[in-house]
Amino acid sequence: MAMIIDGKKISQQIKEELKEKVALQKAKGKTGALAVVQVGADPASSVYVRNKKNACAFIGIESLAYELPEETSEEELLSLIAELNGKEKVKGILVQLPLPAHINEDKVIQAISPEKDVDGFHPQSVGAMVIGEKGFLSCTPAGIIQLLKRSDIEICGKNCVIIGRSNIVGKPMALLMLRENATVTITHSKTQNLAEVCKQADILVVAMGKPQFIGAEYVKEGAVVIDVGIHRDADNKLCGDVKYGEVEPIASAITPVPGGVGPMTIAMLMNNCVQSIEEG
Repeated sequence: MAMIIDGKKISQQIKEELKEKVALQKAKGKTGALAVVQVGADPASSVYVRNKKNACAFIGIESLAYELPEETSEEELLSLIAELNGKEKVKGILVQLPLPAHINEDKVIQAISPEKDVDGFHPQSVGAMVIGEKGFLSCTPAGIIQLLKRSDIEICGKNCVIIGRSNIVGKPMALLMLRENATVTITHSKTQNLAEVCKQADILVVAMGKPQFIGAEYVKEGAVVIDVGIHRDADNKLCGDVKYGEVEPIASAITPVPGGVGPMTIAMLMNNCVQSIEEG
């Protein structure tokens, strides 16, 4: 039986630790706010934004909500970001993705000051991560590292296979695994013999965005399986990229969906916000 890696429990531990850090900073007279910007009313985005506000309230930092209509122009959004960059109180700026099609996401990400880029998406943040300098880490991959460490799963020297090469999960995940001294393979839609490559993994991180795609034939006996995907199945139930029922009996540890990676992303966003207050 696989150990179920409980992201809810571990994220709660992290938020409790952050709550104490925020109280310490407040005692020194240091506070700050997270500005959360949402364009349009995508239902999934609205849920994420609400969860982020709740997490801020829990750890004791202020959140400022900017809910803009779908038809907001790129110029108007960039103007708001420039204004937030200049606000002393705002220590973190988060623009909820995806943005409407008429707005260039890259331009928006690059407009956020690297000192306030708590999502860790700015090219300067990514560059710092590549060469091991201090900076904000991309939240989902940083959360996965914490899940493994706090579950006493050894990363050093292990074969780690990542399915997916996105800028948000796949690429930064590979870099953080390298930082922990894993041997890393990145696979993607053009990878040949995907199942064979995946079967080499001691740690398999699945971030491909295809519901219930990865079955038992992709997983080595005793591997650790981290499922980053989140979808709704035919019965409208949440599921991941992994066929959980099929993979769980052969894995040594596995993350469930929901309740695995998801809560960790928000915990690490809060960690970045607290880091920004401490350094600001």
